Amino acid sequence: MQKAESKRKGISAKHWLGYMCGDFGGCMTFALMSSIVTRYYTNVLKIDDDVLFVLIMIWNVWDAVNDPLMGTFMDKMFAKSKNPNGKFRPWILRSTPLVAVTAIAFWVLPTFFDGIRMLVVLFLCKILYEGAYTMFNIPMGSLLSAMSTNDQERASLSSARGVGSALGNAIPGIVGVEIIKHYGTENAEGYRVVGVACALIGFVVCLLHYYFTEERNPSRLGSSDENIKWSDVLVSLRRNPLFLALCIHGICICAMQAMFNSVATYMYQDVYGNIKLMEMMYPASAPAMILIFSFAPWLSKKIGLEKMIRYSLFLGGLVFVFLFVLMRVTELNAVLFLILSSLAMGIPTVSIQMQWGLVAEAIDYNEVVIGKKTEGTIYGTFNLARRIGSGIGQGLLIKMLSWFDYDTALSEAGQIQSDFTVLGIQLGNVLVPAVFVFGSWLAFKLVWRISPEIKQKIAEKKEAERILIEKAE
Repeated sequence: MQKAESKRKGISAKHWLGYMCGDFGGCMTFALMSSIVTRYYTNVLKIDDDVLFVLIMIWNVWDAVNDPLMGTFMDKMFAKSKNPNGKFRPWILRSTPLVAVTAIAFWVLPTFFDGIRMLVVLFLCKILYEGAYTMFNIPMGSLLSAMSTNDQERASLSSARGVGSALGNAIPGIVGVEIIKHYGTENAEGYRVVGVACALIGFVVCLLHYYFTEERNPSRLGSSDENIKWSDVLVSLRRNPLFLALCIHGICICAMQAMFNSVATYMYQDVYGNIKLMEMMYPASAPAMILIFSFAPWLSKKIGLEKMIRYSLFLGGLVFVFLFVLMRVTELNAVLFLILSSLAMGIPTVSIQMQWGLVAEAIDYNEVVIGKKTEGTIYGTFNLARRIGSGIGQGLLIKMLSWFDYDTALSEAGQIQSDFTVLGIQLGNVLVPAVFVFGSWLAFKLVWRISPEIKQKIAEKKEAERILIEKAE
């Protein structure tokens, strides 16, 4: 009885902390894949731009197969087995050590080879890491739907994930950059140390995520339909505008994030001549993010989670555009650029941290309209959209470095790039991200729609599910 009462009281501090640890631990390794990894490819491993572009495209094709297949596989497995330990948490326990081992391999093994052998080792390490991370990330993200029973709990857990993501990105972004700077930005040893340290910290934190979470709203109480098909995702994209809007948003916002974070190393090293300033990116953007996270449950209750996200995207896009115009009309010093660019990034990043509640809403919509509770399929496909966005951002950066004549020899000599190259770096760090942010805003403005009738059906479903849970307990 006591256990049942604790579940009905809502999200506990332990649940909140446990869910926060999910993105905290995951981002300890994944953040490196969107910040310093491009410099690792170009300046440490010295991969040719065209070869690197091909590799990134192949890795994204792998993601195109990997993410939705993994999500649907989890749905199908649970529909058949009804695992009493839960639908998602067992996968978190299985995948956590795999993420740590493959992340260490990615940052260590390729540095001991060169030429074709280096490319082969790098290719395999990246494939294995992405597979392991998908095995962890999909159940971790889908767990929000299994832990929450109402919109306020979803906002609270989204906020928890946002805080975890901020921590998981900040530690590699601040401490990691300092370590790399200590060894030298072109020295493989610094990247190895950072990669191993982040993997080990992430391993411990991901285990805390497993032990402190609970599937309070068990998927076994949802749809019992075992006729889950691989093609269900196509039906969902056609009939679920919430899901479609989220996928467009995922592509755009992750392309923005990849561009901004990856180009930042070139901006601070090759434009301002001081990569150490990157350490201050996350602290500079933290106040705005923490303020919004603190008020997220209250704001979501007042105006709705979707509107809160949409407003943050529009405001962030405006700040990006303002910053680019300012850079073209005046000589902007490094500190002022740091403050404004961190603010421009921090505001729309709120949408990345708070979007998970909307994923749960898309899952509810899917169950009401299509009749299947397929959290894994929906989250896996949404994750694919995000990976595609990251690939677009990284691929576009590689091409822009080539288009604007980036010279690695100048970087190694500690010299500033040409004015033409500096313009390309500024475009990639400020204006291109603004375009992607507004694309994400348009997805919610034009595509996201839900009728009052569907809202009512979702509310009735939630109430029926709540009663069913109480009876089961």
